Amino acid sequence: MAEAKSPDCAVLLDIYRRANLIKTADDRFIELIKAGQIASPYYSTRGQEIIPSAISVNLNADDYVITTYRGIHDQLAKGIPLRPFVAEFMGRATGTCKGKGGPMHITHLASGLPVTTGVVGSGLPIANGLAWASQLKKSGQVTVCNFGDGATNIGAFHEALNLASVWKLPVVFVCQNNGYAEHTKYEYGTGARAIVDRAIAYGMHGIQCNGNNALEMWGAAREAIDRARSGLGPTLLEAKTFRFRGHLLGDDSHYIDKAEMAAAIAADPMPAYRSWLIEQGHASDAQLSTIEKTNADDFEDAVEFGLASPYPDVSELSRDVYAEEVRP
Repeated sequence: MAEAKSPDCAVLLDIYRRANLIKTADDRFIELIKAGQIASPYYSTRGQEIIPSAISVNLNADDYVITTYRGIHDQLAKGIPLRPFVAEFMGRATGTCKGKGGPMHITHLASGLPVTTGVVGSGLPIANGLAWASQLKKSGQVTVCNFGDGATNIGAFHEALNLASVWKLPVVFVCQNNGYAEHTKYEYGTGARAIVDRAIAYGMHGIQCNGNNALEMWGAAREAIDRARSGLGPTLLEAKTFRFRGHLLGDDSHYIDKAEMAAAIAADPMPAYRSWLIEQGHASDAQLSTIEKTNADDFEDAVEFGLASPYPDVSELSRDVYAEEVRP
């Protein structure tokens, strides 16, 4: 990986702010669901907070991010406002999709998140479309597409990488490789030694990094995003990480070796990054505690907003489904 300039203190703290907000949201959503205040499927991203946080600080407000149904970390890191975000999880009319998309289809174009896909691998062709539009308009926008290691075995992955390489599209394909495709261990479903090796087949730039290390993740993201923005084409970025909770809330992760899980949790990137920031003199415990409290307070405000919001009217059942006739 090419050497990148180190991020300054403000960027390092911004990475922590975003990552802590993701952790806060993840913990609270699970509490709310278990308490019966939200009826929703839930896909935890605990353990993967650093990846989108270190990516998003390298993005502009008008750059695009595409993610999957396991994507609350990507969504929050890009900056979706908390009130409509939480309201959508609750199925309320004030949500980002008027309560009709739910957690698997979060969309907020104003924040640069045009779509969350509920179908594995389907985001990659969409990302190409957005990147092609940016290329045609010469807008300088970059599209980041997030997916898991399981999606790299889908036909759309290979087709999208090939086309992006041929057209030199300004897109960064980010594989957040947590080692498990739902319940299947990486080695049981993928023949490639590493996801990044697949970049070679398409003549594409490839980077593999430790997605749980903020500096390494930031540097890899900066390199890939700068390449895309300068017209050098796409990058396949493999961020190695781990998933602390099951594929779906209620999944006990019995298929993961207990020693493997224990080792991953012992290396939890959140407390590790917090300690590093203090040890290196980038922040004090009090500063980080203030960030954590602000995030917690902001999220609780969003929860209260969501719970106080109405459900969609029954008339919404047939809206946004078929094209509506527009009379002059």
